[in-house]
Formats: sequence, structure tokens, C-alpha cells
Amino acid sequence: MKAMASIIQGEFIGLNAKVVKSTNPSYVSISGKVIDETRNTLVISQKGEDKHIVKEVAVFQFTFPDGTVVEIEGNALVGRPEDRVKKKQKRRW
Repeated sequence: MKAMASIIQGEFIGLNAKVVKSTNPSYVSISGKVIDETRNTLVISQKGEDKHIVKEVAVFQFTFPDGTVVEIEGNALVGRPEDRVKKKQKRRW
């Protein structure tokens, strides 16, 4: 359980990400490296083109350097990255 909170509080820039679900159909299947993160968006570089994905409407699949794949709802990521790292996560399960 604590591992999930630490993943959400972690840094996502530099990880490979894929949008697996979204209320916006044009976001689905966008994949690439996360190059920037703002309060409400993730910027994913796909084939040299930057795609801005709204966190709130998407479910992301992140691949960590050790090969671990984690699926996270964008609602859990909304907020400034520097504040999310400090914030204590509420138990969601």
C-alpha cells in the first residue's frame, strides 16, 4: 500500500508513458517519453512531436527503468508536481 503512495509522489519526467483510457478519444494510445509536467497536464514526446495530455481525463501507464509497469488514473496526479511530492496521499483502497 505504501508503495503506491510513493509512486504517485514520485517524478514522472523521463519515464515512458502511454495513455490507455481517456474521455477524449484522441488521447488514447499516445505514448512516448514524459518531457514536462504541469499542474493539469503531462507533455509526452511522441515521434518528435509534443503532445499535451490533460491529466484529469486520462489513465496513464508508466514504465519505470527497472521494467515495472504501473497504471495510474490522472485524477491522482492533478496538482503541481512539486506540491504532489510533499503531499501526504489519502488512502484510496
